Amino acid sequence: MSRRTTEPTSPCPCGLPATYAQCCGRLHSGQAAAATPEGLMRSRYAAFAVEDEAYLLRTWHPRTRPPGIGFDGGMRWTGLEILGTGEGSAFHRTGTVTFRARYTEGGRPGSLHEHSRFERVDGAWVYVDGDIGE
Repeated sequence: MSRRTTEPTSPCPCGLPATYAQCCGRLHSGQAAAATPEGLMRSRYAAFAVEDEAYLLRTWHPRTRPPGIGFDGGMRWTGLEILGTGEGSAFHRTGTVTFRARYTEGGRPGSLHEHSRFERVDGAWVYVDGDIGE
């Protein structure tokens, strides 16, 4: 398991105005759980940024979970923009998040646009799958 060093006092990679320890770090360590699909999406983005494979696998739906995460050592995640959400309240069993994630790879900028689906499993939000867009 490879992991990038992230200081607890560093800004959280998810883009919210909090430190990593106050924000997604609490979810990654298991001290808290995401209350909404957007919260889970943000924490999963941050987990990709810090290369936390255990968290990503733990928050992936069992029926779609891959055996492992293949992190690209030359890729750096540089920003997350939430474009929209659907359902995902305390009264829903499913939810969606549309986002754009920015990265650099080999010094060249790029972005990933995805419409992601989430479900509750044993009361916890998990990532199911997503449609990659332009």
